[in-house]
Amino acid sequence: MISYPAALALLLDGTRPLGVESLPLASAARRILASDVHSPLALPSFDNAAMDGYALRAGGETIAAGSIFAVAAMQAAGDGTPAYPSAQACEIATGARMPEGFDTVVPVERSERGSGRVRFPAEERRGQNVRHAGSDIAVGARVLHRGRRVDAAATMLLAALGIERVEAFRRPRVAIVATGSELNAAGPLPPAGIHDSNGPFLAASLTHWGAEILSRSRVPDAGDAFANAMRDALDAHADLIVTTGAVSAGRFDFVPSALSALGASGLFHKVGIRPGKPLLAARFDGGPLVLALPGNPMAVAVGYRFFVAPVLRAMAGLAPERPARVRLVAPLGGREGLQHFALGLLEHDEEGWQVARVAKAQAAYRILPYTEATHWLTAAAGSDDAADAWPLDPADAP
Repeated sequence: MISYPAALALLLDGTRPLGVESLPLASAARRILASDVHSPLALPSFDNAAMDGYALRAGGETIAAGSIFAVAAMQAAGDGTPAYPSAQACEIATGARMPEGFDTVVPVERSERGSGRVRFPAEERRGQNVRHAGSDIAVGARVLHRGRRVDAAATMLLAALGIERVEAFRRPRVAIVATGSELNAAGPLPPAGIHDSNGPFLAASLTHWGAEILSRSRVPDAGDAFANAMRDALDAHADLIVTTGAVSAGRFDFVPSALSALGASGLFHKVGIRPGKPLLAARFDGGPLVLALPGNPMAVAVGYRFFVAPVLRAMAGLAPERPARVRLVAPLGGREGLQHFALGLLEHDEEGWQVARVAKAQAAYRILPYTEATHWLTAAAGSDDAADAWPLDPADAP
């Protein structure tokens, strides 16, 4: 049996970033940037009004209360750069370009308009309510880092900069194989049958991460179905194959011998963790990595979160994830010598400090506590007062 840190090191040592592809911005949602992005222009790209009102040549540090200006024109958003060399004021709309030489905007609600003139009852400061060119982003500034996921905020920024294409890492190609003669799709169940939840869970999790699901198959514990599913994944040039079930040491746990017969080289089998101890990793020469997870739902959840997800990060050129450190309300417990992964809830104590509480009624077969938790918690043996907290979904991790 191998320790969790040693198992993870073996996985990551053999995993390299995938290739890079150029994508139109419209197709880049949730993709991982493969290079830094630098701004091709300044934002704002010109001085503009922050409010509807009147643009002025202030002529001093303040505009005296009761000042009256002749209004030369109206400057709307999208208008060009007209010059009003002899004018001292013009009406202006929010976002409109400041006329040449004008340096101040007084809001319309602090003005009195009449007969082509405007009066300002109160004293006003010079330079107010103007958004200056480059005050958000300077030309050439690095605005997004390599490894940044293209989320809605990044999309807004890229669109504002007029960037039409980005360089992103290729999506991992993943095949999912759930084993078990007892597994069934939704609908009426036969005697001793159960619904397959592991396959849908992995498909949803991997899709949310940004992986490309090549196939999702459900195979019985006998015959050639498993071997055929593996060959199909190899023919489809999968980067990663994730299987569930049939990986322990029972009579029907055929996955280790089947992978060996197909030519995969084992990296490890059985890890000092709970849940999920029978987990196996193997690699095909020049081909995909295989992560064979036990069949219990929480063993699959742990296997995905703490084995599959780190591999996906490495394929996307991301640094290893760093958890948050939290105070525990009560010890995690667990057996000495095993790395325990517990479902937990982040709360606040009476003084407002964030603390972590272990979710109740956890077991490898129980799914409901997973839906009620907010984080995974891990702690070294003997650590009773603090733990590492990991987001439930690795796609939400920084």
